[in-house]
Amino acid sequence: MNFTNPLVYGIPCFLGLILLELTYSKTHDDKDLYKWKDLGSSLTMGIGSVVLAPLIKTVSAIIIFNYLYELFNPMVDGVRTNIMGWESFGYSWPVWLACQFLDDLTYYWFHRQNHMVRFLWAAHIVHHSSDNFNLGTAVRNGWFTILYKPLFYMWLPAIGFPPEMVIVCLGVEALWQFQLHSAYVPKMGIIEKIFNTHTMHQVHHAKNLEYMDKNHGGFLNMFDKLFGTWKELDDDIDIEYGVTKPPNSYNPLVILTHEYKDIWSDMKKSSNLYHKFMYAFGPPGWSHDGSTLTIKQMREELGNKETV
Repeated sequence: MNFTNPLVYGIPCFLGLILLELTYSKTHDDKDLYKWKDLGSSLTMGIGSVVLAPLIKTVSAIIIFNYLYELFNPMVDGVRTNIMGWESFGYSWPVWLACQFLDDLTYYWFHRQNHMVRFLWAAHIVHHSSDNFNLGTAVRNGWFTILYKPLFYMWLPAIGFPPEMVIVCLGVEALWQFQLHSAYVPKMGIIEKIFNTHTMHQVHHAKNLEYMDKNHGGFLNMFDKLFGTWKELDDDIDIEYGVTKPPNSYNPLVILTHEYKDIWSDMKKSSNLYHKFMYAFGPPGWSHDGSTLTIKQMREELGNKETV
């Protein structure tokens, strides 16, 4: 069966909603929500992602997903059967729901690793580099993320989900993620018991120490709660958006590459191969001499100070 990626229809809606939120903010005494240069940088990187995605992500995903699907789900007596013995999944609605649920689980770990592995963070930091939280920030995506994202989802076609189903579920996930980037939506009561909402995503984009590396979920917040990364927005905390070491530039090329340059500079600080490896693939903030700290180390240090 052939399906259309939902993002084909989503992109015009993204631009329309950004324009709507921008207009509302400028006419309702919230003029600092959008900064023109910052929005220009975000839109430039968003357009770049739109151009590159069909050339790289979609093609690579289709090739990888189709190859794995065919490899692990060969035709046996006219029936596509997984090598583990079960019949490969069809297109019934329970299968769609199962695929979307497992896509959400995969998204959680993909997103979390983008914050835990510095080389991946170097691509993902682009999305967090703005100190504004708005729908324009939602399209501020690193171009290099699309090179490795499909690798996290390879297991889904391998166990029997049709490749086009996986791609559609990825698109639906992206639609949900876009609309989370609005500060105008308040807490949503009982909905927040299950779903990842706008206030939870504000926490995710904050650089307050108590908020960093929290709320990695897509649709659901159950995986954050299950794996210890969930944090509710505290109305008594003045939230600060962005990253602790920003690029300090509106130049898209600087924003896209600044963390890779910092990794290279840090790797040259020590001749020890383990240290070089950790600067590239350890958690962001790791250092061999304690000159910089990871978020976990900063929290531990703060906790020790508070107990003294």
